[in-house]
Amino acid sequence: VQLQASGGGTVQSGGSLRLSCVASGRDFAASEMGWYRQRPEKQHEKVASIYHDSSANYENSVKGRFTISRDNAKNTVYLQMNSLKPEDTAVYYCYRLQGPVRSWGQGTQVTVSS
Repeated sequence: VQLQASGGGTVQSGGSLRLSCVASGRDFAASEMGWYRQRPEKQHEKVASIYHDSSANYENSVKGRFTISRDNAKNTVYLQMNSLKPEDTAVYYCYRLQGPVRSWGQGTQVTVSS
């Protein structure tokens, strides 16, 4: 399984970005997908996750600002990030959880300037 993330960049505070992550392999629709981030001098944290039925969970600080979605026909998960804040600056990693196996994509840098 390979995951290819894209969509990071630099935006001003209040701006928006959309991250994408394309997964290879079978049974994408049955997999849990999501995003973690690594902020400077902070622990790795789960930002959002989406399940096979498209239900989703969010970390408290991003609720109401970030939206995770999936397109099973394209084996792709998205993270729409609105109202970005400087504290959202981080390297974002997508993941796929298929049974007990978690696969990771390469990180994509998101920088929010004040």
